[in-house]
Parts: sequence; C-alpha cells; structure tokens
Amino acid sequence: MTLDLAKRLDVVQPSATVAIAEKATLLRSQGVDVLSFSVGEPDFDTPKHICEAAKKAIDAGATRYTATGGILPLREAIAARSAARRGGARHEASEVLVSVGAKHTLFNLALALYEPGDEVVIPAPYWVSYPEQVRVAGAEPVIVETTAESGYRVTPAALEAAISPRTKAVVLCSPSNPTGSAYTAEQLRALADVLAKHSCWIIVDEIYGELVYGGFEQKSILEVAPELRDRIVIVDGVSKTYAMTGWRIGWMLAPKALVKACNTIQGQATTNPTTAAQHATIAALTGSQDCVAEMRAAFEKRRALVVEGISGTPGLSCTVPEGAFYVFVDASALLGKKTPGGVALEDDLALCAYLLDEARCALVPGSAFGAPGCFRMSYACSEAQIEAGIARLREAIAKLV
Repeated sequence: MTLDLAKRLDVVQPSATVAIAEKATLLRSQGVDVLSFSVGEPDFDTPKHICEAAKKAIDAGATRYTATGGILPLREAIAARSAARRGGARHEASEVLVSVGAKHTLFNLALALYEPGDEVVIPAPYWVSYPEQVRVAGAEPVIVETTAESGYRVTPAALEAAISPRTKAVVLCSPSNPTGSAYTAEQLRALADVLAKHSCWIIVDEIYGELVYGGFEQKSILEVAPELRDRIVIVDGVSKTYAMTGWRIGWMLAPKALVKACNTIQGQATTNPTTAAQHATIAALTGSQDCVAEMRAAFEKRRALVVEGISGTPGLSCTVPEGAFYVFVDASALLGKKTPGGVALEDDLALCAYLLDEARCALVPGSAFGAPGCFRMSYACSEAQIEAGIARLREAIAKLV
C-alpha cells in the first residue's frame, strides 16, 4: 500500500545550494579534487571567545530548556546591537524573537503571515528559500526581475507595478544573496515611498549587513523610513558575520503582535533555540568585534580576486558586489556552445554540470535564484582556492566550441 504525501510538497523544490554542496561533498569522498564555490558559509573558525562562552555556559548548567523565543539577556543584546547598527532604531526585548537560524525565522514568518490567495513580492535574483517558503504556506510568490545594469536592485517603478491588493508582504535582501548587491539610503527611501502607499508587510533580510566593502555605507530601511516601523520586520543572525553557521541562531525584530504569533508557531515546532548557542551569541554580540573586521578585510581581498578573474575570462561577466561573499556571474554568452564531447550547453544547469565535471568547480546555477543564464560563485574560501578555481574555469571554458 502506498500512502500519499501532502499536496503542498507538489509546489516546493529542494534547495539547489544544498543539493550542489552535497554532490561536491560526495565527489570529494570518492577522491575527486572538487573546489566548492557553492555554499554560503565562511571558511573561518568561530572566534575563540564565542566558543569559550558556550563551554562556560555548559559547565554552568546551561543545558536545559529556555523561553521559546530566547533568553532575555540575548534578546536584550540583540536589541542593543541592532540599535547601534541601525541608526539608533530601538526595539524592546519583547520585539525580538530568536530562532534556529534566519531561515527558521523566515519560515515562522511565512506560517504566521501568508495564506492561500496572498501574494508576496520577491525581487530576482532571490535567495532560493524565499519563494519556496511562500508556496509552502499556500501563497503565491510574485517575482520581479532585476538587471545587471540596475545592480540587481529592484526599482521603485518595478516594485509599484508588482504590488496588488493581494500583496501580503514584500521581501528584500540587502546585501543580497546571491548577487551581493546592496541598497543605498537614497534607494531605500525611494522604495519606502512606494511601500508607504500600500498596506503590506516589509520583510528585510539583513543577515549580511556587516559584510560590506569598498566604503559602502550599509543602511537599513528601519532607519531610513522610521514611519513604517509598525510593519517592518528585520531578519538577522550570527551565521555569516561571526562564522557561526552551525550554531543555528537567527532572529527577527518586529512588532510585538507578530513576534507573539511567531513565538506560538515556534513553540509548536522546535521550542527554544539551543541553549549553549544562545550564550555564545551573547558573547558574539557584546564582545570584541575585531574578528568581524578581520573577516571583512579578508572577504574584500577575495572579492577583488574573483571579480578580476571573472572579468578576465572570455564569456563571463559580473557586477562588483557591495557586500555578502558572492559574485553573480553572467554566463549567457556560453549557452549554446558545445563541450569537447559534442554536448550542447542549453542552459545554466548544463553549464554548471559541465564545469563540475570538467573543471571540478562546484557552482550554483542562476536558475535556482530565478536568473537563468548565470551562476553564483561564493568567495567564502581561501585566495589560493579562488585562484585555482579561476584557472580551472578558464581552461574548461576554453574547450567549448
């Protein structure tokens, strides 16, 4: 007898970034020398003072349940750190909900906000989970295409055209995964002027907010448009900034009613985030930020290497990302070419499969982010790996006819 799965799964796609990372890991386990540029994970160790705080907390008995939405000292630390980063825009601890990573935060929001018949506006290229979480909740993602010429930023006119009476939320990411593009204060103000005319939630993923380069001044829509505070949700966490991906701590800063609703959902899903990881996060937020500056400086050097390497490779081009640790590469000039074996590369999926097989470089196809003809290349890896990867890509591309 075959038992059916839930119909909601019919519209949900597996995470392409996870799938490719797993394939690269499998090949490595088989002895294949694969260079992974697919995963969004810093290659640095979690700073020692953060690890020590977790150990100390465990030794002190911090091994039991906590409040569902996180311990009070952590929520207070998040509120204080956020105010310092976002121009003094303040939240009370009751306006903070700590979850098991920023992805969990976004999933809580999807279940708390979206219903069948709702629309959620998402600019593309987008992080792979945004539209899938909308679909899980039974709502419909409305994808707004952006271009390299606009720096992969949605324009006020395009945003206005995408919003309808059914729009429940608009999801932005700055700096962006997968493009690294970020919005200036003026650009955010222009979008806020559009959003002010419509009744919808404004969800802004700022998980990469402290990883910006070249003198770019990171701004939050929360400080640019404080009049919209009652419907702005900020999503953040420690995964990227402090190399704490495996610790799984993320959070939202949002109006109390929404925090309460998400707390109810979380209470029926995971209860609290890991207790020791919460104590480690307090140390991350309140301790020395030298580790962040060191990682940022390393990422900036790597960014320059990747941009230079891609720009000097025939058939590839890219914009210079303001932040995060990705370069989004336009490879459309290579589509239609044939491999040495005579196989036509009809799309970015085929191209990335070829580059994995021939160059032994794991990259994420742009189609996964709603941008066919491109691929995402992470530079959260060593300079030596970047240089080796660029050389491999050039050699593999040179074989195409």
